[in-house]
Amino acid sequence: MENETKANTKQQSAAQKNVIGGTVLTVILAVSFSHLLNDTIQGVLPAIYPLLKDNFSLTFGQVGLITLAFQLTASLLQPVIGLYTDSHPLPCSLAIGMALTLIGLVLLSLAGSFAMVLLSAGLIGMGSSIFHPEASRIARLASGGRHGFAQSLFQVGGNAGSALGPLLAALIIVPRGLHHVAWFCLAAIGGIIILVKIGAWYKGHLVILWAQPETHASISTAPELSRRRIIATIIVLMVLIFSKYFYLASVSSYYTFYLIHKFGVSIQSSQMFLFLFLASVAVGTIIGGPLGDRYGRKLVIWISILGVTPFTLTLPHANLLWVGILTVPIGVILASAFSAILVYAQELLPGRVGLVSGLFFGFAFGMGGIGSAVLGELADHTGIDFVFRVCAFLPLLGLLTIFLPNLKKSR
Repeated sequence: MENETKANTKQQSAAQKNVIGGTVLTVILAVSFSHLLNDTIQGVLPAIYPLLKDNFSLTFGQVGLITLAFQLTASLLQPVIGLYTDSHPLPCSLAIGMALTLIGLVLLSLAGSFAMVLLSAGLIGMGSSIFHPEASRIARLASGGRHGFAQSLFQVGGNAGSALGPLLAALIIVPRGLHHVAWFCLAAIGGIIILVKIGAWYKGHLVILWAQPETHASISTAPELSRRRIIATIIVLMVLIFSKYFYLASVSSYYTFYLIHKFGVSIQSSQMFLFLFLASVAVGTIIGGPLGDRYGRKLVIWISILGVTPFTLTLPHANLLWVGILTVPIGVILASAFSAILVYAQELLPGRVGLVSGLFFGFAFGMGGIGSAVLGELADHTGIDFVFRVCAFLPLLGLLTIFLPNLKKSR
């Protein structure tokens, strides 16, 4: 019995070291891969907008409503779920979220009306809203203090999935029809299996995590800022998210239409250009977190948002070749901001990882949805070219970064 007790103590000590002292890379990779599967499914939706537009005779405004249905269900629920799970973690919620996404996929593959498409998009958005807060918390839990690295690795899975979705849609759905969306149910089922295992790891480590006094000490360490200054800083971060995701909405939702309208490319060719942009976004995401760990979040935010402006201003006036080239630095530079902004906010509000993750993921999705709907209406009235010329100025809102306080870098 004594030997067994010693063995259990040794195993618990090793587990504690994994949770508190070191980076659990396998867990971060697993949650990142599940993020890839989740966002691959989500990436299919905007990629088949031209197909949906033709099948159901939609206007650009109605196309925007599809994104709005998806993004609003994703955005409104995430802060609520994040706030709740800060006090009541739900390891099983990860698999439940993916199950809702699976139901949305099945309905989308069978959709015979615009209303069914909206319902499908809403369910996929609900699945996403449940997935992101707890998945982001698990990435931080397994980070071993390398919060920017873990958040970037988690986020790059999502960006890679967003890039992969349009590519797979071009190869599988566009040539064969809407009902072939059902093939992506395999990704959802695979995600459920992985997330059940991640949830088991999470559940087993929660007790160890909260038993450590040094963990509580680290959670309670807040920056020396007034409540008013913290609120003002959160508002500035929200504006930066707005500038990023409104611009991303213009590209992810309407880039294919822009290329088809202005250069006469095919649907499949336009989706290859979209894949190039989204792949660049994935690269930028993985770069931003580690740079923030090393040089500070605020510097990365400055570079990522303002540095993209010359490229966005040039893109509406470029030929097809240069449009393809310019989207690469735009994707890389712009995407490096999100992980830095998210970890900066988590350091600003320690102990509120779920709330911060839900709030910022939710706001990002919400801005993407509202942006898509607003820009769709704008495109209907002014033309798709005008939309891209206007959105080119959005990164200039990055000047508000000057109002962010300098926080101590986490190591």
